[in-house]
Amino acid sequence: MHYKKLFILCCFILLTNCTTTTLIKNKNSNSLDNPFINKGFSLIYNDEYYKNKIITKKIDERSLVIFQKNLKKNTIVKVTNILNNKSIIGTVGSNADYPLFNNAVLSARIAEDINLNKNEPYVEILEVLQNSVFIAKKAKMFEEEKKVASKAPVNNVNISNLNIEETNTKNVKSKKFSYEIKIADFYFNDTASLLLDRINNETMIKDVKIKKIDEKKYRVYAGPFNNINSLQKSFNDISILKFENIEIIKND
Repeated sequence: MHYKKLFILCCFILLTNCTTTTLIKNKNSNSLDNPFINKGFSLIYNDEYYKNKIITKKIDERSLVIFQKNLKKNTIVKVTNILNNKSIIGTVGSNADYPLFNNAVLSARIAEDINLNKNEPYVEILEVLQNSVFIAKKAKMFEEEKKVASKAPVNNVNISNLNIEETNTKNVKSKKFSYEIKIADFYFNDTASLLLDRINNETMIKDVKIKKIDEKKYRVYAGPFNNINSLQKSFNDISILKFENIEIIKND
């Protein structure tokens, strides 16, 4: 009788452990559906920044590596120049300190390949999930690109250029400098109002507002800003509140 009870207890423990493992796996797989994304001003690496301790680690100027505080080392990312829509795939390097205002540090080569404007280096950093369709489509191109890369005098070539279509070579007038800081989005206006009150009470920023994006989204934001100095100052003031993912959005 005791053996029978013991057998039933062992079976129950085994089933419980299996269920727990399944739930953990499901939870982890669901998290893969939400890649990290951030729009903001990047910093283009040069040795002077390292010598002056603005950046704490070096990047080879011909590599295709970026620094990004929110992502782990070796994470694959898509870096897009939002002003011309040119993109490239890169890899996150080691952890490094750099100014709060910048959403990433890019190698000189990445900046060059996407024709980044040094006076307005506005980029989107998107985490590329390993199981994404995007990676599958690029897999066929990798071997041919690797052969070309092996003949070029560069180091750490592990990314591919995403510019499949020919770019328009016509001169395009640059849009007026106008940005806002997206602090957070909420489902309810009341929740957004609570954050607005906190910002007004804990920072020196007084131009924070709420706008309705759609029926289920209310955005707390600051701006607009018409020059990079005022934008950077307000961004740094907001950063002391340590929000998870503050973004800079260009106004149309």
